[in-house]
Formats: sequence, structure tokens, C-alpha cells
Amino acid sequence: MIPHEYIEEVVRRNDITDVVASYVQLRHRGRTHTGLCPFHSEKTPSFVVYPETQSFYCFGCGAGGDVITFIKKINNLDYVEAVKYLAGRAGMAMPEENDKVGRLRSRILSINKEAARFFFEQLNAGNDEARAARAYWRGRGLSDSTIRRFGLGYAPNDFRAMRMHLRAKGYTEEEMLASGIVKRSEKGNVYDAFRGRVMTPIFDLRGNVIAFGGRVLGDEKPKYINSPETLVYKKSKAMFALNIAKKSTSRRYILCEGYMDVISMHQAGFDTAVAACGTALTAEQVRLLAEYADEVVLCYDSDEAGQKATARSLGLFADSPVKVSVLNIPNAKDPDEFIKKFGRDAFERLLNGTSNAIEYKIKKVRDKYDITRAADRVEYIKEVIRILADKVSPTERDIYAGRLAEETDVAKSAILTQLDSAIRSNRRRQERQKQKDLLNEGLGADIKLPYNTMNGERALGVASAEQQLVAAMVKNPDFIPVVEKRLRPQQFLMPDMGEAYGAILSCKAQGITPDLTALATRLPEDTVNRISHLLARNYDVGIGPRDVEMYLGRIEQSAPKSTEAARMTGDELEDYLTRLRQKKA
Repeated sequence: MIPHEYIEEVVRRNDITDVVASYVQLRHRGRTHTGLCPFHSEKTPSFVVYPETQSFYCFGCGAGGDVITFIKKINNLDYVEAVKYLAGRAGMAMPEENDKVGRLRSRILSINKEAARFFFEQLNAGNDEARAARAYWRGRGLSDSTIRRFGLGYAPNDFRAMRMHLRAKGYTEEEMLASGIVKRSEKGNVYDAFRGRVMTPIFDLRGNVIAFGGRVLGDEKPKYINSPETLVYKKSKAMFALNIAKKSTSRRYILCEGYMDVISMHQAGFDTAVAACGTALTAEQVRLLAEYADEVVLCYDSDEAGQKATARSLGLFADSPVKVSVLNIPNAKDPDEFIKKFGRDAFERLLNGTSNAIEYKIKKVRDKYDITRAADRVEYIKEVIRILADKVSPTERDIYAGRLAEETDVAKSAILTQLDSAIRSNRRRQERQKQKDLLNEGLGADIKLPYNTMNGERALGVASAEQQLVAAMVKNPDFIPVVEKRLRPQQFLMPDMGEAYGAILSCKAQGITPDLTALATRLPEDTVNRISHLLARNYDVGIGPRDVEMYLGRIEQSAPKSTEAARMTGDELEDYLTRLRQKKA
């Protein structure tokens, strides 16, 4: 663990306004600064920086926290790496000698680098295994320069070759296991994780080897094996070949399904090809791509799995500022095969003729129906209208409504009437969902509810009091001893607020101020976002002793009497609180 005093000093030396201003264009507004949120697409600023509390909060997407949280999110780093980044910015040396996790992380990166060297050397050895591995890569059409550029290699078919190599280099068994390069069997034996496979290293944005993908030379199962998640590798946040693609002058990225597609494209000169690490694209990877790309071309395989992946990815990009288009690959199962069959120039022409997301979705619907039949034509129009009623600009709606009218021989005015109705219906549904989300997020505290009315409203009032009480203690730690005498974390209706209260008490016990910096190391990201919202909402609101007394009274009135609670077992008390939570919901 990094000492808390060190983290506090890092935060003190990195004013949040200065740090955020290097990423976001901020506007001074009274005691705060506002700007367009870097974590989601928006046209009206909802991102606010609060210099007095050294925090930020976005009222659009709910992201919030301190300066470390900001750097962690915007640069896709883990907590320790974010602290290191800010320490470097402030000219502070890291206290590595006290950071056991940091030392292990460093050792894993060294192991991965050594393993990548070993795999590359094994590929170029003079034995029959190496010759077969080289033949595999060359059979896939890769040149020696491409093999070197991507650090491709080979893991010998041996249960102990890598382990013995790393041991000779001074690495311990515990470090090797932590890296995922070796594994322990159910019987307790340690063995090499990758054997008899061609190897592809995965790099982070700094060029560190963080993981590996291994493929058998034939068709044995499992065909692919990938590194497990480790201290240095989180597959939901990693992008294969982004370390190379980010150096390109082009802002049009090509998102592929597999590593081999990416490597083939780079060899053909398409240097912005990348792939998601893991089985499917994630929201974190979309946000990471948006930092480098203005346009992303989805270039998945033409089989059913690839088409499903395309549809899912379009959904993930829906709220991104990135323009998305879809590549249809004719007469080939994937980009790698197309380039081999038809050449680089043909693939470039294909890229330049990609359809946008709306056209892709409409075509998928069109393929389902025979519009010469009246019933099919009606269903086709309904589905296309649903597409056009969702996140589509007015200009696009007008253009595609005209095309739909011509294609189905239905008056454009009739299409537009249905479209307007669908848009209104969407808005009503979104508004209902927004209100539901607001209640679920505890924002009902802004609504003045009669306390002694329905049980559900009473529970909502209690939940509001819990949130305000947490905000009061974070804003003014002098309230903590008052609350501690009367409430236990287990008495909170809202589990996240109970957890936050527990973290506040933990800070007090250790003599640490329970600010966002301290709480971020003790609580999940969603809970820190919630506390950031509470602080933002109460930024100009003074919470005094009488307010705290009112919140405590509201919570205590909903709890079982102390004598009754004292007779309850832990399970009985939890059952009681669960019933109240259900009333709130």
C-alpha cells in the first residue's frame, strides 16, 4: 500500500483545476469551473470542477471524484498508476520501498518482457518445433519484419521450459504465478501455461508487455489460450495494437475481431487497426478509443458471431462522440482472408465505401422481410421507424424517411407522422426511465415528501436523510463523533451509504480526514461517484448541527427500538432492513 500521507501530498501538489484544464476547456463560473464532460458525449456543459473541495462531478453521466480519480478515468489507469502519474507531474519520487503491490507489479512487467524475449528466441531456434512455428506464421502471410514488429514468438511444447528460464533469471515461483505465465494444478504442481503454441504479446500504451495470446499450430482444442487478468492486465480496458496505432496521423481506426486480422492489416499498411482484448468490446474500451479516434470502422467477421458483435458494438458507440461505420466484407470470412485474396487496394476501396451505422441497421432489417408482401412491408416500416426514432439527427431522419417512402411506396407524410409519434413515445419512455433512475440514485432527497405518509415514501425520506448525513460528515468531520454514538453502518437502509459510513468511521479510527481521496481507496467507484454527487449537490448548502440532528431523528424513527434491536440476531436485523429497502424500491 502507498502511505496515505504520500497520497495526500500528491493531491496537494496537483490542483484539480490545473490538472483537469489540461484535458478539458474550462470556464470560470463563480466558485466553480464548468466544461464539456470528457467521459461522455454532450453539447451542453454538465461537468463541474469544485476547487474548494478539490473534486469534480458530471451531472450528465455521474462520474465524480478527486484528482486521482480523474486521471485514473481519463488515462485508463489503475489507482497506483494514476498516483504515479500525478507524482511524476509534481516531481515526486514514488515510495517504492513501502509499496509491496507496486514492487510485484514491476516484477510482473519484467517477467512478461523476459517471457516475450524467450518466446521470440524459441521461434528462431534451430529445432523442428521452431521451424514448424515459423512455417505457421509465414503460412499466414506474415513477413519477418512484421513478426519482429509485433514480437511474435513460440512457446515450446514443454511443461517447465519457461519456468526454468525465469528461475535462472532470478524470479520466484510466487512472482511467476502472479504473472499468469505459469499455473498451479489441482495437485499443487507448477507448470508452464503456454506450451506448443505460437505466441502474440499484448502491450499497453507505454509499450510494456502486459499479457499474451497463444494459438495451437493445428486445430486441437482449446485453439486459443490467453493470459489471465493480473495486476498489470485488465482485459476489459486493454486494446491490442493501440500502442502502435496511436502513433498514426490518421484518426480513422479499424476495429477488428482478432489479433491476426490486426497484424495482417498493419502489414498491408493500415496502421490504425486494433482489436479488443477479451471476448467482446466493453464501454471502457470504447472510451479509450474515443481519445484517439474521430471515426471507427467496425470490421468484424462476416459469420453470425461477427454480425452479433457488430450489433452489440454499435450500441456501445451510440453515446460516443466517435463516428461509426460498418465494413461489409464480401467473398471472405474476415479481413485477413480478404486482403490475401484480393489485395490491399481492394480492401482500401472497401473501407472507403463503408456504410454508416444507420444504413447498416436498416439493411439488417431489410434482409428479414419480403416487402412485396403487405404484412412484411408494414413490419419493415415499423422496425425502420424504431431505428430512426432513436439517437438520429433531424436531417438523417428526413433523408432516410424519404428513402423508406420510395422503397415501400408509402407516402412520406405518412412515414413522418408515424416517426413523430414514435419519437414522442420514446421521449415519454425516456422521461419515465429518468425519473425511475433518479429515485434509484437517491435523488428523491430533492423532493419534499410528507414523512408520515405511505411506507414507501417514508423509506425514501430515510434514504434521503442517510445521504445528507454522509455528505455532512464528509463536509465537516466534526459531526462524525455525534453520529457514531447513535448509528451503526448496519442500520442504514441504503447499502452503499452504510458502506460509506463504515469507511468514514474507518478513516476516523486511523486519524485520516474522510475526504474523497481517502474514501476512494476504501469504496467502489459507483459509491465514490454517489458521494461526489452529494457533495456537488450540497456545495452551496450549509449543513449545521440542527440539520444533522434532523437526519439522525429521521433515521432512528424508522429503525427498530433499541431494546428490540438488541434482541435481534444479525440475520433478523438484516431481514428487517431488507423489508424497508423493498418498500423504498
